[in-house]
Amino acid sequence: MAMDVLILIPARFSSSRFPGKPLATIAGKSMIERVYSNASSAFETAVVTDHDEIAKHVLAFGGKVVRIDDEVESGSDRIYLAYKRFYSKSKQKVSLIINVQGDEPLLTGSELKRLAEFHLSSSSVSFDITTIVKARSGHDSYEDFQNPNIVKAVLSPESSRCHYFSRSPLPYQAQAENEEFSWYQHIGVYSYRPQALQQFLQAKPSRNQQKEKLEQLKALDIGLTFGAITTTLDLQSVDRPSDIAKVEAILACKSKEQERL
Repeated sequence: MAMDVLILIPARFSSSRFPGKPLATIAGKSMIERVYSNASSAFETAVVTDHDEIAKHVLAFGGKVVRIDDEVESGSDRIYLAYKRFYSKSKQKVSLIINVQGDEPLLTGSELKRLAEFHLSSSSVSFDITTIVKARSGHDSYEDFQNPNIVKAVLSPESSRCHYFSRSPLPYQAQAENEEFSWYQHIGVYSYRPQALQQFLQAKPSRNQQKEKLEQLKALDIGLTFGAITTTLDLQSVDRPSDIAKVEAILACKSKEQERL
């Protein structure tokens, strides 16, 4: 299966909240190197960028780079162009393209293998796209549940099908704030079948996508099916400089646990 799966990591230098984010140092190693090392331990991987400094840095640590210098609206557009130009006509068949965000330094290669295995298995009911969610429960997650910057997935555990994604606190919880409840946090990783990626990127923005500012809703609006696996990993994306300390704290904790083993 490893020959059939391609991981593409979109990486841009510009960011309103954190310029130069891919090159930021996390516990002595750049964020993009951490993401690349984890991903490449599972499948063939390339960083897709339009920036010279990022490209030089990735090549310096032995990574693979695909240059897409076109003006595009999103990282998804960038990986579609990379696949179309450099991989779609290859003799090596690509069954899945996995879009791994360049700001998820704690996402492991083993978890990406789980995602690909689920997507290619008969039990996945031939989902067009699959993703990762994290189960959250307890009143201690209430603040995150209400936070519009944390995306919620409306998921059916029985079928592993995602019905909707929202910035709003969904699904509705009848309990009071201090009582137990559960929900799913969406982790922005996407595994596409090639035809689904093409259909998704060639479609016009949809109404729900524009209302929620979530591009995954376009896929649902045009009829593509979404499946998901549930992770237990302690993940922390990096949206702003202050998030680096959170990632380093998790890494330090994991290091101590390994020392005890």
